Amino acid sequence: MDQNQLIIMTKREARRYEIVKNLLAKKIDGTEAAKQLNLSIRQTKRLKAVVNLFGIKGIIHGNRGRKGNRQIARNIINKAKEYLKEIYHDFNPLLAQEHLRDDHKILLSKETVRQIMITEKLWLPKKKTNVKKHFWRERKDNYGEIQQFDGSYHNWFEGRNEMVVGLEQCLLLSVDDATGKITKGVFGYNEGVVPVFRFWKGYFEEKGLPSAIYLDKFSTYKVNHKNAVDNKELMTQFERAMNQLGVRVIHANSPQAKGRVEKMNGTLQRRLVKEMRLNKINTIEDANKFLKEIFIPKFNRQFAVIPKKENDLHRKLNIVEKNNLDKILSIQSERIINNDYTVQFKNRYFQLTKTQPTAVYKKDKVTVEESLNGEIKISVRNHYLTYLCLPERPKKAINVQLVALTTRQPTNWKPPVNHPWRRQLLFTKKQPTLSAVK
Repeated sequence: MDQNQLIIMTKREARRYEIVKNLLAKKIDGTEAAKQLNLSIRQTKRLKAVVNLFGIKGIIHGNRGRKGNRQIARNIINKAKEYLKEIYHDFNPLLAQEHLRDDHKILLSKETVRQIMITEKLWLPKKKTNVKKHFWRERKDNYGEIQQFDGSYHNWFEGRNEMVVGLEQCLLLSVDDATGKITKGVFGYNEGVVPVFRFWKGYFEEKGLPSAIYLDKFSTYKVNHKNAVDNKELMTQFERAMNQLGVRVIHANSPQAKGRVEKMNGTLQRRLVKEMRLNKINTIEDANKFLKEIFIPKFNRQFAVIPKKENDLHRKLNIVEKNNLDKILSIQSERIINNDYTVQFKNRYFQLTKTQPTAVYKKDKVTVEESLNGEIKISVRNHYLTYLCLPERPKKAINVQLVALTTRQPTNWKPPVNHPWRRQLLFTKKQPTLSAVK
């Protein structure tokens, strides 16, 4: 052995060498050496023979300093670093690893990519903290039993499209409780009743009616006024529509209660934003198409779980529900018919025509329906009324002499004097009373 050769040893290896030297010097026997080394006598004999043959090098493992059989080629590591710096610099390690694998055929583990990103200062490792453990509510047993629903406001297009109003857009998202699948996702501008109705109309037509929808207490979904506590009949348009369809609405008391959809929103804010950037998607129309055809199917294949039971609890729409779906998913408001048979709604005036499918009286309560396409219908007792849109407010509230609007248009025709109806009436009037005869 070269006397000037530097050998690096751990403390454990140095202690082992001292014990084996004492064994070779016969200061201790094999049994004592085995106890100090915490090895069997057979292993101690083998170690003694190696040290006797190779000296201090016998203590060091033979593979130290050798190139590993599974070591990744340097050119592959350099290529991965190049892509990570140029394209995936703000990706998390898992998403970056997936794109290196799928887009560039570079097969690295998530941990390898993570270590590369830490080395290149592209990823800051998270410090472990003593966070209070959260106990997840057990999943439902069947697909379609509960759909968790929420709207997520975020800068989804990263400001790439100046035509998109505002920095934030709203992603309406439903997640199945049993499987964790994204069942539907639609981009819009807000979480108002019209976008929400459009979302669920598409959902019901495609998948059917779920047993329940689990969502928060946003004003679209729940009347939050203090009077609503005492008056349980106060309902939002959404609650009224779901009640008519037989879908139970459950309001979460905290974001954690519907944690699956909340967590999914956070995941998509990290993952979907970058996927749309790579695919150069800058408009809501393209984003909705990408979501439906590419992103959601791929995401569900990778992350969805198998439910406890194989049942699908979605209930298909029957014929009556299909025919009335537009009516149910409309914004319905109650109004009173004025004395001139006009209906006022949102600073607009509608004049009911003289001929109607049913009798209509002054002061009748009518329902004004705003459909999702903007069409307005006025109904009373399940009959749609015909009307004309007035260009401006009527000059004066006129008390029209018509008692009611009916199925027949009123005329000025009066029966002649010799009409059988008049003769019968005249004869009835001229009939003498019994006292007059006497």
